[in-house]
Amino acid sequence: MQEHKLGVVAIGRNEGERLRRCLLSLLPVVPATVYVDSGSTDGSSQMAAEMGAVVVDLDMSQPFTAARARNTGFQQLLQQFPDVTLVQFVDGDCEVVPGWLEAARSFLAERPTYAVVCGRRRERHPERSMYNAMCDREWDTPIGDTQTCGGDAMMRVDALKAASGYRDSMIAGEEPELCFRLRQAGWHIHRLDRDMTLHDANITRLRQWWVRTVRSGHAFAEGAWLHGSSPERFWIREARRAWFWGVWIPASIGLAMLLAGAPAGLLAAIYPLQWVRLLARSGSARESTFMILGKFAEAQGAVKFHLSRLRGQTRHIIEYK
Repeated sequence: MQEHKLGVVAIGRNEGERLRRCLLSLLPVVPATVYVDSGSTDGSSQMAAEMGAVVVDLDMSQPFTAARARNTGFQQLLQQFPDVTLVQFVDGDCEVVPGWLEAARSFLAERPTYAVVCGRRRERHPERSMYNAMCDREWDTPIGDTQTCGGDAMMRVDALKAASGYRDSMIAGEEPELCFRLRQAGWHIHRLDRDMTLHDANITRLRQWWVRTVRSGHAFAEGAWLHGSSPERFWIREARRAWFWGVWIPASIGLAMLLAGAPAGLLAAIYPLQWVRLLARSGSARESTFMILGKFAEAQGAVKFHLSRLRGQTRHIIEYK
């Protein structure tokens, strides 16, 4: 079995103590660690350098994205550690769980057709807010061969180089988009049944949850626009749901009220009916409520993407912290 050398690319912006925990979970076991900072004002770059990471400050004269930060870190990693064959990407608000790196490296070493392996990202404090708890459930995706990964994942260097890395311009959803291209090239992606990272979302307000969900809608819209015509119909379903529940149904209700008055209430009943359907499936009234509210936020993100696209505007990251 080929011996694989591992490198790490961590990215962050004003993560403070979260970044310290992240690097402490990495540097003792992976000296080949690069940290890419996206304009932090809390001394993150200096702290990372003092801890022993190779630090790259992203050029802030261009709009920064997580995708560009990861690509920049990857290039720096290969420049300083050219013998690296595997790279673990991790967000600066995540701590890598002991044992994960060894398990992921073994998986890829034994399966040459797999480009990406990920595990379970858990929320550090799901008990602190219902939004954190929803994030924790969101991370709990099915085990086994899968179509996508998140920001934390181990990848094969050769596969990533052949795919030309992440799409720099994407402000959200860059990981599933990369995974789509890898799968189109014949690679496989797998999710192991083990913990990978502890994530600290720290979402305590409705507005934070809303902005984060807007970002998801933006990702669905851009992914569908880029690859929706593929046989897989990449993210078409997710994008259409956002448009249907967040735009077309409200617009139809408004039009019906203008034309027919009171009978429009019959059309509006579709939302309570949908809530009951979701409740039967999830067993959680809170989760059903936020699933419906989320479609309005996703629709806002979709509109945001297409308006900026049609106007030829540069898209900027959507931050919820």
